[in-house]
Amino acid sequence: MKSLYHVLGAKQFDREELEQLFNSAKAMEVVAGEGGTQRFPNKIMSTLFFEASTRTRFSFESAMHRLGGRVIGTENASQFSSAIKGETLEDMIRIIAGYSDLIVMRHTDIGAAKRAAAVSTVPVINAGDGSGEHPTQALLDLYTIEKEFGGIDGVHIAMIGDLTYGRTVHSLSYLLANYRNVHISFISPDNVRIPSYVLQYLDEKGISYEETADLEGLAKTADVFYQTRIQKERFPSPEEYTKAEGKYIIDRNLLDTMKDKAMILHPLPRAGEIHPDVDQDPRAAYFRQAVNGLYIRMALIEKCFS
Repeated sequence: MKSLYHVLGAKQFDREELEQLFNSAKAMEVVAGEGGTQRFPNKIMSTLFFEASTRTRFSFESAMHRLGGRVIGTENASQFSSAIKGETLEDMIRIIAGYSDLIVMRHTDIGAAKRAAAVSTVPVINAGDGSGEHPTQALLDLYTIEKEFGGIDGVHIAMIGDLTYGRTVHSLSYLLANYRNVHISFISPDNVRIPSYVLQYLDEKGISYEETADLEGLAKTADVFYQTRIQKERFPSPEEYTKAEGKYIIDRNLLDTMKDKAMILHPLPRAGEIHPDVDQDPRAAYFRQAVNGLYIRMALIEKCFS
C-alpha cells in the first residue's frame, strides 16, 4: 500500500522538494489563469477549521475547485461539529477520512495535525496548529521571495512583531535553513521574542541570525521585511498584549529608508502594523503574496494525490 503524503511541518521539506514544489506552483499559475482543470473530478477535500481563517481556507477551497475537485467542511469546528459534544480529534478524523480524500485542518492545539495524521487514512495538511506551525503559509512566503527576487540564497530577512505566537515565523525560519548565506534578523517586543527552540534549530543548521530592537537601522540593509500581527487572542492577559502592541510599524517614513529592491511581506490579516499608505509602493508585496497561496496550495493538493 502506498504511504500517505501529509504536510505537517516545515522541517519535512528539503531544498530539492522545495524546488519541485515551486516548479509545480509556477505551472499552477498557468492552470489557474486558464480557469482551472478537471484533473481531480472525483476527489473530495474536507476543510476542518477550529480557528478563524480567510486566506488559508478560501485559497485551499479555491485550489481544490480549480483542480476539478469538490469541498466539504466547516469554518468553526469548535462550535459546529461534534467536538462540542466531546468527540475526540482522533475519532473525528477517522470519520471524516471516510467521507473525503484529503483533510485540511486548522486547530487550536500545537501538534494537532500530527495527531490527526496518525489515525487518518487520507492525507492531512496542517493549516495552522495553535502557536506551533503554519507550513503552507511559509511555503507561499518562500515562493514569493523566490519568485520576486529570482532566488533565496544570500537573502537578509527581518522578521518583525509577534515572534513567540507567530507560527508563520517559526515555519518560515525552518524553511530558510535549506538555503545558503541566509541571515535572519528577529525584531520583537521583549515579551514575544523568537522561541529558543527555533534558534536552536537554526544553530544546528548553521544559519546566521540576530535578535535586535533596531528596525530603523535594519531598514537600510534588509532585503525582506516580514511583518506580523501582534496576536491579541493568544496572549495570557490584556496587560501582556499591551506591552507588545504598536511597537513596530512600517510606515512611509520607514519605507523611505529601505532599499529600492526591498520587499515587504505579511501573512495577514494586519492590525495597524503596516500603514495603508505603504500599499501602493511596489515593494509592498503582501497582496501578491496572498495570491501566491492559491498556486502553492494547488501544487500541494496535487502532490497529496500523486
